[in-house]
Amino acid sequence: MTVTRHDHVYALDAFPFQDGTILPDAKLAYSVYGTLNRERNNVILAPTWFASTPESFEWLIGPGRPLDTDLYYVVAPSMFGNGLSSSPSNTSAPFDRARFPHHSIADNIRAQHQLLTELGVTGIELVFGGSMGAMQAYEWAVRYPDLVRRVFAACGNSKTTDHCALFLSGAEAALVADQSFDGGDYSKPPAAGLRAVARVWSPWSPSSRFFWDREFEKLGFATAEEFVQGFWEPWYGALDANDFLNQLWTWQHADISNNEKYQGDLARALGDIRALTYVVPAERDPYFPVEDAAWEASNIPKAELHVIPGTWGHFSLFGSQPSSAEYIGESIRSLLAS
Repeated sequence: MTVTRHDHVYALDAFPFQDGTILPDAKLAYSVYGTLNRERNNVILAPTWFASTPESFEWLIGPGRPLDTDLYYVVAPSMFGNGLSSSPSNTSAPFDRARFPHHSIADNIRAQHQLLTELGVTGIELVFGGSMGAMQAYEWAVRYPDLVRRVFAACGNSKTTDHCALFLSGAEAALVADQSFDGGDYSKPPAAGLRAVARVWSPWSPSSRFFWDREFEKLGFATAEEFVQGFWEPWYGALDANDFLNQLWTWQHADISNNEKYQGDLARALGDIRALTYVVPAERDPYFPVEDAAWEASNIPKAELHVIPGTWGHFSLFGSQPSSAEYIGESIRSLLAS
């Protein structure tokens, strides 16, 4: 089934980031699906996750699908740094390349809120987020509780753990060690560094059991090495290295309690979430373990923990594994029916 998508770019003009930098001519790319109702409150917000565009989760969007465009107006804003919204790869000096400002999850949500205000949105039925999208969903629920009725946070935390941040720093080190990276001012893509990132990343998104069970064969690869060379290397090789590192920093520093109101008190921030929330980790997800998600759910007043079963780990988000895709879809339908 082909889903109808309309792509737009919203001018944020001079946009202030959390670190005090003001980005002139800032832009927020976003895609929409379905029709906004007269009350302007049938909105599902679905922000992009790490190094992605809205196409990554279009398997969930369309008539009769979990994010049902016969009923809802789905707005999918792109994160800063993904190459569509303002990013190192599409911004002019003095904020080009590695000089593009660091941005927080909160910066992205403030930009998205500005967009929805311009669209006249009066209510959000659901914020759906996977991975870095889940981080944004938590931020939305804390920052704008009067707008958000439901949250579906899959395979992502409200604060990046030290363990996860250390993994990300390893991927960063693999990239910048390529001499052709040249501090971000490369004349051609740092191909060796991006291949190194692919190899570092490849055993982390699926679980170890995924490899033990040779699940990569279901994706058309005969060996684990073919999986790295045929899937991960093309994926990361197509990314702009500065865009990758820019979003990596945002992931490393994600924390909904990093503000004057909460001053690092994560439990208090989670306790202020009023939306009906499904916390949806995947079994065997190396980035976002089930026990971390269970702690978050225990601190959110109206939260339920729903664990995606199986061995695909973080890879469960991509819709390639039928049982994981079905579980995610049915959980979204259950939440929207609540």
